[in-house]
Amino acid sequence: MNSMSITRRPGVHLAIFAFGLMMTAAPATAQSTHVLVPADAVQWGPAPPYLPPGAQVSVLEGNPAAQGAVTLRLRFPANYSVPPHWHSMTERVTVLSGALHVGMGDRLDRQASQALEPGGFVSLPAKMHHFAWTATPTVVQINLEGPFDIVYVNPADDPQRPQTRR
Repeated sequence: MNSMSITRRPGVHLAIFAFGLMMTAAPATAQSTHVLVPADAVQWGPAPPYLPPGAQVSVLEGNPAAQGAVTLRLRFPANYSVPPHWHSMTERVTVLSGALHVGMGDRLDRQASQALEPGGFVSLPAKMHHFAWTATPTVVQINLEGPFDIVYVNPADDPQRPQTRR
C-alpha cells in the first residue's frame, strides 16, 4: 500500500453525522441490554450518500457515527460495485446471501478478486485498500468499532463529490 496523506473533508464528517442521526430510529440504540432483531423485523433504508446509489442499509446495533460496537447489514443489487477505498477501523464482513467479490488494491480489478458466498468472511484491517462488487443481489453483515468512515482511493470515485460537466 502506498503511503498517502489523509485529507479530512467536512462533507464526509457531516454525512457520517447525518447517517448516525438517521439511524437513531433503527431497532438498536445505545446498548444497555441485549439486542434481538428477528430476520423479519430488519428495517431497510437507502444507504448513506458515501456509498454508490442503489444499496440499502439496516443498522442492527450501535450508531455508525459514534464510538462503540456497530453491526449493520448492506443489501446490494446485482452488478453493484464499491470502488477502492479504506477505513480507519477494521471492517469484518460476513456474506449472508448472494456473493460478494472482494479484492485488495488501488483499482477495481475483477480478475484479482475472490468471491465469498453465504457464510464467507473477510476481515479488512484499518487502512487496507480494498474494493467489492456483486454479480447477483447480495446481503452482507458488517461488524466494526465506530465511528465508521470511508475514504476513496481515487477522490473522483467518491459519490459525494460534486460531478463536473464537460
